[in-house]
Amino acid sequence: MQHLDLTVIRQALAWAREGQPVWLCTVLSTFGSSPREPGAWLVALRDGRHVGSLSGGCVEENFLARLADGAFQAPVQRVRYGDGEEGDGPGITLPCGGILDVLVERLAPGDETLVHLAALEAALTGQRPQLRHVDLVSGETSLADDSGLGERVVLSVEQSSHEESSEGNSSDGQSADEGSPQAPGQVQMRVGPAARLVLAGMSPVAEACAEFAQRLGFEVILCDPRPDVFAALSLSGVECVETLPSSFIAEGGCHGATAVVALTHDPRIDDLAMIEAVRTNAFYIGVMGSRKTSAARAERLERSGGLSKTALARIQMPIGLDLGSKTPAEIALAVMADIVRVRRGRERSEL
Repeated sequence: MQHLDLTVIRQALAWAREGQPVWLCTVLSTFGSSPREPGAWLVALRDGRHVGSLSGGCVEENFLARLADGAFQAPVQRVRYGDGEEGDGPGITLPCGGILDVLVERLAPGDETLVHLAALEAALTGQRPQLRHVDLVSGETSLADDSGLGERVVLSVEQSSHEESSEGNSSDGQSADEGSPQAPGQVQMRVGPAARLVLAGMSPVAEACAEFAQRLGFEVILCDPRPDVFAALSLSGVECVETLPSSFIAEGGCHGATAVVALTHDPRIDDLAMIEAVRTNAFYIGVMGSRKTSAARAERLERSGGLSKTALARIQMPIGLDLGSKTPAEIALAVMADIVRVRRGRERSEL
């Protein structure tokens, strides 16, 4: 998840508390080029006020205009944008050439909506990742505990022959615009805390990782006990904590959407961070080093750190995908690519 998700849900909750009906839009699938990924949210009121986004702006403009004209009264509807369809559909072509399938939910005011939105807020603040189920016919919603890993949106319909695939995204070729019959089935959406990257110590590779991670929507936290490290650091948007990474982790710095990476080559920082990280439910734990260095570290962590074989197996060492990386930026690319792989629930053998 990204920080914008939490902003959207908090605004939806605020409007619902005022007793207003709110419209929650979710990108279900993308085809071709698209500025937002499946799972992206927008919340709106009929008067045009809105938070979040679905595209670069053209989709939002069309949706808000139709909403103001009295559209989207059903509890749930699916709308396809980008293929220029005529009739009751949006009939617009996206500048990027892509196609978006959007789920539009009308959340009526009342206790049921308030409870549901509050549960989504709790999931986004790290209390417990949830799998959100929405019935595509009735609009009924429910939540179930989830690992938080895997595709953000999974759409299942009985008419599987209408399904299409899109590269890297969950997708479905069947669309239903306003006034069209809904395809039977259910959509499942993962809702969890914003992805967090904890950098255990500063290094040129860590700096490059921070830059990549921010562009990927991660909250980035850099922990280092050396005060001089931060004096010349210019990483906008990165939270810098002057402490041992192991202390930050031990004090609750990780949740299930956290990746912990140690990239300093300093065992005093890296090893302690790994010992604490495996005690958390962080979804990715890795430390930089050659295969020889990694083997020595594994032996040291088992012997001196008391880590079991199971705990050691959670640590990616050597870290990252084997891209033949040499420079700090290339190594950071390999690290972040591996983190995205695990976050999306992909095995290395599937690449």
